[in-house]
Amino acid sequence: MQNNKRPENMARIETKEQADAFIAEQVAAVKAQVGDKKVLLALSGGVDSSVVAALLIKAIGKNLVCVHVNHGLLRKGEPEQVVEVFRNQMNANLVYVDAVDRFLDKLAGVAEPEQKRKVIGAEFIRVFEEEARKQDGIEFLAQGTIYPDILESGPVKAHHNVGGLPDDLRFELVEPLKFLFKDEVRVVGKALGLPDGMVYRQPFPGPGLGVRCLGAITRDRLECVRESDAILREEFAKNGLAGKVWQYFTVVPDFKSVGVKENKRCFEYPVIIRAVNTKDAMTATVEDVPFALLQHITDRITKEVKGVNRVLYDLTPKPCGTIEWE
Repeated sequence: MQNNKRPENMARIETKEQADAFIAEQVAAVKAQVGDKKVLLALSGGVDSSVVAALLIKAIGKNLVCVHVNHGLLRKGEPEQVVEVFRNQMNANLVYVDAVDRFLDKLAGVAEPEQKRKVIGAEFIRVFEEEARKQDGIEFLAQGTIYPDILESGPVKAHHNVGGLPDDLRFELVEPLKFLFKDEVRVVGKALGLPDGMVYRQPFPGPGLGVRCLGAITRDRLECVRESDAILREEFAKNGLAGKVWQYFTVVPDFKSVGVKENKRCFEYPVIIRAVNTKDAMTATVEDVPFALLQHITDRITKEVKGVNRVLYDLTPKPCGTIEWE
């Protein structure tokens, strides 16, 4: 049985020197485990999978096959960033799968939040399985498992969905980060040369923007979420809030309200801004964003995001509100 207890003598990784030593140790361990065989990785672009990818590229180069599935629920610019960083800069063996239409067609008319999650998860497994079967000589599956995943849900990082692959794909797991906490993973990512936008990426739900486009997902509201989120992130970065606020995002509900644009009545969506701070995600406080900045963000969103005529700020702490809306 695999030992999933963090070694008692394992020092915290807090400096570049410690990260470099960890990387050298894991590169040697991966080479010993994998040899000249191929490893498959679902590369989402999140912190954990990106750090695993960079580490394995260092260890086995082109024998790592990264599969990036664009399901249409990522934030603005994220699929492009994955391709730029891993294929263009790190020369990774990257398979890019454009599955946007496939996912959105499956999600059409699905309004219940848990059902949306199930559809997204199941479809991801199907797409990833199809890509896995196209590859020759794959014997290992890399996962971005980190230590909190083991503590909370056992040795397989089930919320990455690859835990549901069919039994005949008998891959051996490669989990080089499994004894690290998230802050340690970020230190390792910096040492591996990943860009800050990936290393310090804020928490992002597995179903992506699917749980921020409330109710049944439509393409127009999904674009409202994506574009308003990009404006919010840009303005928080400009105004020094990106590193201060734990999580911030926009939500677009499935209803419209009357407004006025260019001296004409319009019937469009509201955008809800959420910005919270927390230590453990069990409780959360609302960030006190300067009112002038909220006004500026409102002005930009209502002018630049098609189909939006109102911007609201969620003032609800956790409890009684959750951090995400769905």
